[in-house]
Amino acid sequence: TQENTGLTDCLLKFVLFSSNLLFTALGLATLGLGLWGLFNKESFTQEKLDSIGTDPMLLFVFLGLVLSLLCLTGCVGAVRENCCLLRTFSVVLLFLVAAQVLAAIVAYSLQGQITNLLRTGMLNAMVRYQDDLDLRFITDEIQTGLQCCGADNYRDWQINSYFNCSAPGIQACSVPPSCCVDPLENGTVWNSQCGVGAQLLDEFSAQSVIFLGGCLGSISRWIEQHSGLIGTVAIVLLGVQLIMLIVATRLLDNIQWNRTQAQQRMARS
Repeated sequence: TQENTGLTDCLLKFVLFSSNLLFTALGLATLGLGLWGLFNKESFTQEKLDSIGTDPMLLFVFLGLVLSLLCLTGCVGAVRENCCLLRTFSVVLLFLVAAQVLAAIVAYSLQGQITNLLRTGMLNAMVRYQDDLDLRFITDEIQTGLQCCGADNYRDWQINSYFNCSAPGIQACSVPPSCCVDPLENGTVWNSQCGVGAQLLDEFSAQSVIFLGGCLGSISRWIEQHSGLIGTVAIVLLGVQLIMLIVATRLLDNIQWNRTQAQQRMARS
C-alpha cells in the first residue's frame, strides 16, 4: 500500500541519513587532523613545499576529504530525495567497495612485494628520522609498541647519517631510545641516551640494552596473531558499506517509482 511505501521510504531515508551523518563527522575530523598537522609543522612554507608530497598528514587530508564529501552527498541526497546525488553516492560507493575487495586480493597475492615495499618505506623513514617529526613519531611508536629495532635488525640504523658509525658526535653507532628495552630512567624520565653506542655491542651484550629483532618480522607476527580480529573488522566495514549501498539503491528505486506513479495519476486526471 501507499502508506507502507511511505513508511519504508522514511525508514530508508533515516538509516541512510544518520549513517552518512556519522561518517561525515568522522571524515571532517580526519580532515581537520590532517590540516592541523600540516599547518602546525608549517608544511606550506617555501622551504618545505618540495617535501610536502611525502608528508603522512596528506593521507589524513585525502581520506577525510573523500569520506566527508561522499557521505555528505549521501546525506543531502537522502533528505532532498535527489536522484542525481543518490546515484552519484551509489556509483562511487560501489567503486570503493570493488576497489577494497581488489586491494585485499592483490595484497594477499603479492605478500612478498608488499614486504619489500614496507622495508623500503621503513628504511626511508629511518634515513629521515631526525628531519621529519611525523616519521620519527611513527617509527618510535612501531619500535616501542612491537619491541623491535630497525627494519631487519638493530644494525639497520647505520643507514641514518647521525647514527652511522662514521658520523661525528655522540650519536655515532647509536640507535634511537625507542629501541631500548628500558628507555625510562627510574621508570619515569625518558632516557634519550640509552641507545648510545649500541651498534658497537655484540648481540649477546646488546640484548640486555636494546631490542635486537627488526620490525618487519614483528609486524608479520602481529598480523598473524591478530588475523582473526583484522578479518572481522574488515568484514564489518565492508558489510556496512554494502548495507549503505543497498539502502541507497532501494531508496533511489522507490523515489523513481513514486514519481512515476505520481506522473501517471496526473496524466489520468
